[in-house]
Amino acid sequence: MSNEIVTAPELAPPVGYAHAVVGAPGGRTVHLGGQTALGADGAIHGETLAEQFDVAAANVLAALRAAGGAPEDVVQMLVFVTDVAEYKASLPALGEVWKRHFGRRYPALALLGVSALFDDAARVELVATAVIA
Repeated sequence: MSNEIVTAPELAPPVGYAHAVVGAPGGRTVHLGGQTALGADGAIHGETLAEQFDVAAANVLAALRAAGGAPEDVVQMLVFVTDVAEYKASLPALGEVWKRHFGRRYPALALLGVSALFDDAARVELVATAVIA
């Protein structure tokens, strides 16, 4: 049995996120630490938010795979950005990046604008929770 995406009929239809995701019964919950565009070399990679999102998403999936999971196991993601306007302007590129890493399945998702991230060069940080069936 896999994680179940739930859409509440009284809410606006979700586009690019899910209203709720129910973890697979008996599944193993994995809490993934925040991932930025930090490479193995210790440097932030990518100039634009979309480029950094691409690296951060790959980092999330590397941590998830190390825990035995796969992209479809992600049930929630928090997206922290230092520039919400840039995020909105980058939606077409971000959509392509998302599909490349996670397919067309969207978890419960929140976007949070923050004044800064730990690494001054970081523009985005992804924090995810997964339930491995």
